[in-house]
Amino acid sequence: MRNTRVAKRYSKALMDLAVETNQVEAVKQDADGIRLVITGELNQVLMSPVIKHEKKIAIFKAIFSGKITPLTESFFNLLFAKGREVGTVDILNAFDEAYRELKGIQIIELTTAVPVSDEVKEVIIHNFSQLERFRDKKLQINEKVKEEILGGFVVQLDDQLYDASIRHDLDVIKKQFVDNMYIQKLR
Repeated sequence: MRNTRVAKRYSKALMDLAVETNQVEAVKQDADGIRLVITGELNQVLMSPVIKHEKKIAIFKAIFSGKITPLTESFFNLLFAKGREVGTVDILNAFDEAYRELKGIQIIELTTAVPVSDEVKEVIIHNFSQLERFRDKKLQINEKVKEEILGGFVVQLDDQLYDASIRHDLDVIKKQFVDNMYIQKLR
């Protein structure tokens, strides 16, 4: 599907219903559970244009009926009735964003060369929480390990990137060195 506009509309509708009926946490739990199950083969089934619409509905109901709240179940019945099952993952991701926005949760994407301790994560959360932009936010860290950054860390917050990695520093030094060599050739 990859239509974020449609995904946001459906996720907003689900969030509005959850807030209105005071079931936000239950629906969030359902969404997380569905997201865990919709991987690999089940996602391929939902995305397949070959498999009939009725069969997709039957598979979804067989897996989730009675295991999710009636609100979530009726939402997904509507989703399938409208033929939007191919966007299930996108809608769940958009719902997750809406949930974080509602609860004031900000995700910090932390990339390091090796896994870091909980103490280091707490220091990073503390330092970012001191910034005016994040004072009223609950900060959470999603950690990634990429050996190619060699050391240091890279933090991404929404559209801002803080690159304090050794790889970045080496690239800057290399660029300065190449630029200086080029200037010498011109003389």
